[in-house]
Amino acid sequence: MTETWIILGATSSMARAFARAVSKNGDQVILAGRDIPDLEASASDCALQGAPIAEAIQFDAREAATFAPIIERASELEGMINVAVFVGSMPSQDQIDTDPSLIAGTVTDNYAGPATFLQLVASTMEERGGGTVVGVGSVAGDRGRIGNYVYGSAKAGFHTYLSGLRNRLTRSGGHVVTVKPGFVDTAMTWGIEGMFLVATPDKIAADILKAVEKRKDVIYTPGFWRLIMGIITAIPERVFKKLSV
Repeated sequence: MTETWIILGATSSMARAFARAVSKNGDQVILAGRDIPDLEASASDCALQGAPIAEAIQFDAREAATFAPIIERASELEGMINVAVFVGSMPSQDQIDTDPSLIAGTVTDNYAGPATFLQLVASTMEERGGGTVVGVGSVAGDRGRIGNYVYGSAKAGFHTYLSGLRNRLTRSGGHVVTVKPGFVDTAMTWGIEGMFLVATPDKIAADILKAVEKRKDVIYTPGFWRLIMGIITAIPERVFKKLSV
């Protein structure tokens, strides 16, 4: 069966790796983001990997007017419509402490924008009787920590939204995979101090594809982050609030 993947935030290294992977499966891809020349280069690569249709289109999480044209284009294509969300931004907590106005953009990029897009496309997916949503969150959303609690709170909101959307789409044959990566070697994490056990984008993409195939609900990637975050979330608040983790 023909499938189309709308990939939001398609200029990120994780998104590129995922786009190549689904292209090798023969799926159609719509690469959505802000840098059109970059996206067009990625689309050419996807076509070489096997995607019968590979197109670039404008998307900005902070510009709702860019949402509808993407959905309209996907609706013109046959088969199931899938969406993979790799959108996000992560100002440092120090930057946000200095300029709290950055909170609005952080929440829009990591939660409100992607959630609005998914809400708009959900009815089309239901009409077609299936489809998959991949929502890339973060282990940072599992607990508020002093070093990135604004970013973490936005991801936590996105996780909760994805849980509700999964409940909705399941009724029409669809599925939602919530992805919680740990540290990944991407442009967004470049230069951040204290990172450890850093994964490659290709590793994350492979784990996501396996989760889609097995219809997993929530995954941590790499998998050891489930144990790490289990320990972190189990620490009593009276102790946790004194820690610098």
